[in-house]
Amino acid sequence: MARSFDHEKLHVYQTPVQFVVWIQEVLEKIPKTDAIYQQLDRASSSIPLNIAEGNGKFTARDRCKFFDIARGSALECAAALDILVAKSLFEESQIFPGKEILVGIVSMLVGLIKSNSPDRVYESTPLYGDQED
Repeated sequence: MARSFDHEKLHVYQTPVQFVVWIQEVLEKIPKTDAIYQQLDRASSSIPLNIAEGNGKFTARDRCKFFDIARGSALECAAALDILVAKSLFEESQIFPGKEILVGIVSMLVGLIKSNSPDRVYESTPLYGDQED
């Protein structure tokens, strides 16, 4: 029987790994010299790396620090996908699946952060595609 790490069992870890798989197809269509390529590659990798590291910490404060970084990287990925559309490199419909994955990741991370630090103040996260008029 193969051993596994605790973080590998978590949906909040598995989903960002799935995003890394999804984003590879996007990255293959972007020149490696484009700054957005490096940004997306780095930020998408940062999400599961920080979740794994945070999950291994002993104090709630330390866990939240890494979960906050992972959340920031997920938001950075969402913005980078918007930039791809703004640069006319992709259509919005092409990045929509990635944005949906990211919304789920951010929601799970917010839940983890809330459960580890109930004293913090939070903003609600709107669903992707919902826009206020």
